[in-house]
Parts: sequence; C-alpha cells; structure tokens
Amino acid sequence: MRQPWWKIWLSHLFEWHIESAPSPLNPHLYVSLKRGRYQLSTAHAVYSFEDLYLNFREAFRQMALERLPGREVLVLGLGLGSVPQLLEQVYHFGGSYTAVERDESVIYLAHKYTLSSLDAPMQVICADAFQWVAMQPPEPAYDLIAMDIFVDDTVPPQFESEVFLEGLRALLRPGGVLMYNRLAVTERDRAATRRFFESAFAKTFPRAVRLDLGANQMLLDSPHLLRKGAEAGR
Repeated sequence: MRQPWWKIWLSHLFEWHIESAPSPLNPHLYVSLKRGRYQLSTAHAVYSFEDLYLNFREAFRQMALERLPGREVLVLGLGLGSVPQLLEQVYHFGGSYTAVERDESVIYLAHKYTLSSLDAPMQVICADAFQWVAMQPPEPAYDLIAMDIFVDDTVPPQFESEVFLEGLRALLRPGGVLMYNRLAVTERDRAATRRFFESAFAKTFPRAVRLDLGANQMLLDSPHLLRKGAEAGR
C-alpha cells in the first residue's frame, strides 16, 4: 500500500501514525510511517521496519548467502515481512518463503502494507510456531531459518527450550543457517541472551556464534557462511 508523497516526505521529519490493530497477543500493535518506510511496533519493541530492519540487514551483509545450498527460507515471526523484503530487494536472494505467524492482526497488516510488493513465492501460515515446528516431519527442508519471535520485547520461554531448538535443527538442511534474533538493548537483555546462548543454544549447536549488532545480537548455528572480517564471538 503506497502512501501519498507528502506523507512520505513528512515521515522523514516525524513518525506518522498510520493504523492501530490491537490483538489479544499484541494489545498495542500499530503501523507508522517513518523515514519513508512502514514500521510495525508494539509498546516496547519494533517488529519490522522494511529495509531499515537493521538487525537482519546487518547480519545478512556479513554473510555469504550465495553459498547456501538452496533458497528455501523459513521465517518464524512475520512482522511486516522485513526478512523476505531484505533478502529480495536489498540482497537479491531470490528465495521461496514460508512464514509462520500466530497473530492474525500481524498477518493482516503485512498483507495490507508490504507483502504485495514482493515477487517471491510466499506461504503465510497462521499458527503457533512452537506447535508448528513440533508437527513437522523431522526432515531437512530449509536452507535459511530466521527465528524472530517476540511478544512485545520478550521471547516466550518455549522458544528457548531444547525441544524447540532440536526441532529447528531437524528442519535445517546441511550447509544451511539458523539465525536467531535476540535483544541487546539493556544489560539485562545482554545477560539474558548470554545465558540462553551458553545454556541452550550452544549446546544444541556446538559451533554456534553470536553477532553483536548493537541493539540486537544474532545467534548463528555455525560461522560457516560469515564473510572474512565478520566479528562473531562466543
């Protein structure tokens, strides 16, 4: 959905509220126009920001995506579709996408504002991602898995469990990559991410590394796709 030019121009001066779509899962869910892009936000977090969704944009920049064995992408947590938008429009990835999103309001907003601008084939599934992953055959099906599930600014605990991580591992093709987005805004965020990485993520994925992206950290199951010079650590 395209906004008038004058709204786009004014959005570079201030954030312009476009639509609220509260839901039981996200009571403060709204779309705004900021810097010429649609931004999906809650009370305490940004869920999506088109090509300025910098956590994934910067992580993709540091990765040799062309070395992936295929182009099947699983997105857990849709937002407005920033992950497929970045891959298609910024990195010219040419993938095929499956997105799992529990909140019908998020899906409604994504279809209304951004998904129609994408050319790539995309299946959007309205489901609880924990249950959906558990129900999948344990067969490698995806070359890139982007885990981006939050309720406001919190990752629900079931998505930090060993059973969920094992489910993701089973779905990942050899040579593929799992990207798990985490907040790192406050010291509390960073401590929680460090605990999760050490106690769960790195146990399921022994070669796991972390990319420090400022307000976020991206956990990768392996460093094998990182470009030379990428700053990843344990």
